[in-house]
Amino acid sequence: MKVRKFAAIDIGSNAIRLLTHNIIEEKNKVTQFRKSALVRVPVRLGEDSFTVGEISERNANRIVDTMKAFKLLMDVAGVENYMACATSAMREANNGLEIIQRVQDEAGIQIDLIDGKKEAAIIASTDLKQLMQKDKSYLYIDVGGGSTEFTLFTEGKIKISKSFKLGTVRLLNNMVGEGTWQKLEDWIKEHVKNVPNIAIIGSGGNINKLHKISGRKEGESLSYLWLKAQYAFLESLTYEERISELGLNPDRADVIIPATKIFLQAAKWSGSKIIHVPKIGLSDGIIKTLYYAGK
Repeated sequence: MKVRKFAAIDIGSNAIRLLTHNIIEEKNKVTQFRKSALVRVPVRLGEDSFTVGEISERNANRIVDTMKAFKLLMDVAGVENYMACATSAMREANNGLEIIQRVQDEAGIQIDLIDGKKEAAIIASTDLKQLMQKDKSYLYIDVGGGSTEFTLFTEGKIKISKSFKLGTVRLLNNMVGEGTWQKLEDWIKEHVKNVPNIAIIGSGGNINKLHKISGRKEGESLSYLWLKAQYAFLESLTYEERISELGLNPDRADVIIPATKIFLQAAKWSGSKIIHVPKIGLSDGIIKTLYYAGK
């Protein structure tokens, strides 16, 4: 048996994450991927990038410090390989490339700037297909701070994928017009019109938190009706009450509402009554991509 350690860094619009995996290789056995640790730092880059077009000096310093800390954690843990990906907030910031270079120089971490299409492809390389029944269709939705990726699977294969500039941080800052919602509605309806009994698979921190709030066991799905009722309940609470009464982190207590709205609208337009929450996302996909690229 050989145990190897890989890491993924996801530099999102709402937070930066470091995920480490133990990869267990045994002769004549399927390779196992086991999550070892997750560190999440709430550096909300999207608030800078989407409103003023560049990342502030304060947040640039926080990114560099976070990357230095992640580098130390990876060294101590014995990580043999890593991949760091930055998404829409860094992509849209005028000084994004400058900060990436600074991270390389000061923290020794190389960052890949990926677009929505690459992001969706990386996520699709997770264990997603193992969760799907071949005779059913699924609309996979990964809600981020800056964008949301939608991927339609039929017979276990990707039929079509598209990224929309419809993220929780953008919605919080009133930066999403009706036209964007209309484009999403048209896209979903066009591609699911001949697809019966479609189910949603959701990923991202917000849907995972909603699943935890629901009290359902791992593997149990959420219903559209429950999500609709939960949305109304969340909206009835103040920001402070969501923190004190629901125990949400301050950087989760605001974005959870627009995230819920995205899932609700997608469920309504696709006709889906069920949302599966398998607890996978970009970080998991990065680990798989990294591992199999080196094979």
